[in-house]
Amino acid sequence: MSYKNQQDPDSYLIQKEPYYLSTGNEISMFEAAFHEKLPVMMKGPTGCGKTRFVEYMSYALNRPLITVACHEDLFASDLLGRYLLERDETIWNDGPLTRAVRVGAICYLDEIVEARKDTTVVIHPLTDARRTLSIDKKGEIINAHPDFMMVISYNPGYQSVLKDLKQSTRQRFISIEFDYPEAEKEAKIVSHEGGIEMETAFRLVSLAGKIRNIREHGLTEGASTRLLIYAAQMMRRGISANEACRSAICLPLTDDDQLQETLNDLIEDIF
Repeated sequence: MSYKNQQDPDSYLIQKEPYYLSTGNEISMFEAAFHEKLPVMMKGPTGCGKTRFVEYMSYALNRPLITVACHEDLFASDLLGRYLLERDETIWNDGPLTRAVRVGAICYLDEIVEARKDTTVVIHPLTDARRTLSIDKKGEIINAHPDFMMVISYNPGYQSVLKDLKQSTRQRFISIEFDYPEAEKEAKIVSHEGGIEMETAFRLVSLAGKIRNIREHGLTEGASTRLLIYAAQMMRRGISANEACRSAICLPLTDDDQLQETLNDLIEDIF
């Protein structure tokens, strides 16, 4: 029985500075949490920049970033690791959480509420004064690297009785709240990331604002900054504004014919 070394932290470093525009005090909050070894919970709607922010902070702090996209079939062993048979030898392979704990990486659990409740319990000892990780299958307790940081995110708009964070988990984190940027900053982001001129970016942001204002009429989510960037990229490639917005914004948001008609009218008004 042996151990497979997967602990090269350089392979998890962000090599190029991600483009990120601050919308408040989130950078100083994150830096303070990192230096005080506090876990961070990010709350905000889909596509508002939470993942980009974590990537930016990983680069700014020069810490490796290990990201896990949570889902309902995520088991504790997927985070911790498991024994595998290789060439007639049983070898232990660290999971992403264990690797992060060993090398002092930022471990980012994206959309934590999608994970099984019995899976998220394994992070509890890492999010209090103990800062330890227990691997029962190996009989090992790992003290977290001094630079290890736990970060989770979720979208409050998707909360339900079945998909919500337990108080026993919530109260282990400081929270940073995210929302879509103000119009001018969002236009700068869309222009930069989508490769289009500011005038068109402002029109896309204006469209998003109108769509976000009709959420109470049946839309479960407003148009995200991510979708605006997708539309901009399509337009950059010669797709008409109407077709780009319909394909990248309207169709992903809803299948309802009446809502689609409303969204199409908004596009016609703006473009």
